[in-house]
Amino acid sequence: MASHPRGGAPPGATETLAPLSELDIRTSIRPTLAEIDLGAIQRNFERVQHVVGSRVAMWGVVKADAYGHGAVPVARALEPLCHALAVSLVEEGLELRAAGVRAPIVVLGAYYGAHHADVLAHRLTPVVYEHGDLERFATAAARRGRRADVHLKIDTGMSRLGFSTETVPRLLERMAALPSLRLAGLCTHFASADLPDGTLTREALARFELCLASARAAGFEGLVNHAANSAAAVRFPDARLDAVRPGLALYGAMPSSHVALAALEPALRLTTRIMSVHDLAPGATVSYGGLWRASRPSRVATLPIGYADGYPRHVRDARVLVRGARVPIVGAVCMDMLMVDVTDVPGARDGDLVTLVGADGRDEITVDDLARWAGTVSYEILCGISKRVPRALKDAAVTSATSPALAGGRAPSPSTNPPR
Repeated sequence: MASHPRGGAPPGATETLAPLSELDIRTSIRPTLAEIDLGAIQRNFERVQHVVGSRVAMWGVVKADAYGHGAVPVARALEPLCHALAVSLVEEGLELRAAGVRAPIVVLGAYYGAHHADVLAHRLTPVVYEHGDLERFATAAARRGRRADVHLKIDTGMSRLGFSTETVPRLLERMAALPSLRLAGLCTHFASADLPDGTLTREALARFELCLASARAAGFEGLVNHAANSAAAVRFPDARLDAVRPGLALYGAMPSSHVALAALEPALRLTTRIMSVHDLAPGATVSYGGLWRASRPSRVATLPIGYADGYPRHVRDARVLVRGARVPIVGAVCMDMLMVDVTDVPGARDGDLVTLVGADGRDEITVDDLARWAGTVSYEILCGISKRVPRALKDAAVTSATSPALAGGRAPSPSTNPPR
């Protein structure tokens, strides 16, 4: 098996055989690549911090493999800047701990199963949303002989996870009766912060504020209360509370056109190279089902990327950039390949760079463009780029491993349990 550069060996070049044991099958051969700009993620973090202010803690959300950007490298890039990292699964938190990440990690809404003791042993701060888990965390903490911090999630209209607002007074009574647990904060999640009408979000925030008032009346102090995702952090100042949880904004996108944050930088560029070019006569069809038919003599290029890599199968009127020009995807996207019409790109040939998300010359295809062509949201596009697409990392501007929480920063940390 031959090893050669991403652009392919030049004609006539001597190829060097490499032992199979030295080949990384994800990075050595196929040119499909997701380039991740860690510095852009750091700068986006600072842009959000500027909007919310220095007295509000910033928790970097790195769930779903950091929205497809790579949880471990992104967490390492954010650790020097943020007061906590946030994940969705216990497994995600364990992955970061195994990689040496020391910053506080909040588990926002996991299925805990029978792993409550593991959560506490690895210094993950759990968000609890139902009574059974509250009791199991209390038991696990008591067995460890160490008081554990938990956050309680309140359902203010999402109807997904959380204690109902009506049960909060009784919930707080039970919390006070569990000596092995300390209430570190209350939280909620807004279902509609990116909609043009902010009424539902304001109503949800009002319900949540009543719960916060109940906690104060019950004598709970020093809580780190949090509710705002990227959209709410930007649009609703009253929702910033003690901490915000930006996710999508860190990666250079916003959840809708109704939420604006100037100068965000896209952190991901998805590229590949042409693997074959075919000359087609008028009437020739392309891909499964013959959905596209050449209306003129055409040149169609095949790209080594498909829906198994996370490029959506059901795109409509989608474009890519070849030599800085927009060209259309033609025919159905295949599992491992897709085809583009390069008839109007003079000289297009095997090995040419193709940009599917990102800039080439004066033009750019954004993740929002691709989401629109696929009839979905940018979250799904980013999270859907599969593991078989290698990530190439651009160095972060800040590389210190000391987070504000570990260094005693001013804004609050989600947990008082010190790292060991």
